[in-house]
Amino acid sequence: MSNRVVVTGIGVLAPNGNGVRDFELALRKGLSGIRVNEKMVECGFGSHVAGVPQGIDEIAESYFSDDLLLAMNSGHRCGAIAGVDAWTDAGLERPDPDDDRVDWDTGAVLGTGIGGMDTIANAVVPMTNAKKVRRLGSIVVEQVMSSGVSARLSGILALGNQVTTNSSACSTGSEAISMGVERIRRGLAKRMLCGGVEGASHYIWAGFDAMRVLCRRFNDAPESASRPMSATAAGFVPSAGAGVLMLESLESAQERGARIHAEVAGSAINCGGHRGGGSMTAPNPEGVSRCIQAALADAQIAPEEVDAINGHLTATGADPKEVRSWAKALGCSPSDLPPITSTKSMIGHALGAAGGIESVACVLMLKGGFVHPSINCEDVHPEIEPYAASIPHAALETPDLQVVVKAGFGFGDVNACLVFRKWNE
Repeated sequence: MSNRVVVTGIGVLAPNGNGVRDFELALRKGLSGIRVNEKMVECGFGSHVAGVPQGIDEIAESYFSDDLLLAMNSGHRCGAIAGVDAWTDAGLERPDPDDDRVDWDTGAVLGTGIGGMDTIANAVVPMTNAKKVRRLGSIVVEQVMSSGVSARLSGILALGNQVTTNSSACSTGSEAISMGVERIRRGLAKRMLCGGVEGASHYIWAGFDAMRVLCRRFNDAPESASRPMSATAAGFVPSAGAGVLMLESLESAQERGARIHAEVAGSAINCGGHRGGGSMTAPNPEGVSRCIQAALADAQIAPEEVDAINGHLTATGADPKEVRSWAKALGCSPSDLPPITSTKSMIGHALGAAGGIESVACVLMLKGGFVHPSINCEDVHPEIEPYAASIPHAALETPDLQVVVKAGFGFGDVNACLVFRKWNE
């Protein structure tokens, strides 16, 4: 049994725009959401810039009760807001908290890369060291366990199907969507809320700063700091937020007359085995190409049918290898690579949330008939220069856009790839 899977709802919180309307507008205009982060400055980081969605607490206060707000940390708030938005965008009513009915047909896979770090750093460690464990309260475990982000949403929406949290570094959000697709295809769920969540915390970003993989050269020009595919790329910009898709079987969507945004035609997940140049912190290029090819095969889409690429592309030394892997996977020469763009150029790298937010971008591009720009790479990296004509520096109007491929590659040499197709039926 294999059901077709469509997207019937979208929720997004991003550094350059909250909600579908503002996020799409920012994508079309190439607006950056990168700002100076005072906590990074205060704590002596080499990098002073980050992408943090604005006004999250105010939005949360308008969505949730005071008791619920007290139980939610930064990641929970992002995931819950984006999840509720995807739910309501799909045309579903929020259940009454006092209604004991459970939606056994709907579940969630919300991933996070480093969930709960802000609670651990701000509460668990200092209070434990101060011998004040009893003051931690009864909700701290809910906040520090990775699965808290999906469990929280299940309580808000009365989800009764599989509810879980995956964590595969920077491929997390894309992997979560692939997992949801597979569950619906097998007939085990009608609907799955899937994507990625990452809270905003300098404690999450500290280790990356210590690795010297964060951008330090553009502290005085934050909007120019995230520079995928650029010759002057100087490391990635950390960010936060959430991107959630309501995945639904085509049969269920049609039965209830739901609006369909796009189809998830195929997906694939693999690992490069830490061989062939792959390691804990770098992808095996062969693994990357194989993952892309496997996703296309799953979608039954030929490489020449791919109209646009939304890459992982983080503004590190891995960018040239990634572009070559895309070309190899699609059998393209430098002159015929489809448009390739990086959402991270505008929002930074949201770690576990990256694939979720960027998948929302893919759906919006298919619906709106455009390819968003990859900003800050006018000085294309010398190794990517042969492919320079494929990089949009301003939004491309593409009314015939039919297939967009999204991939995410994470620490641990893990890969996930998704094939989105425009809904034409």
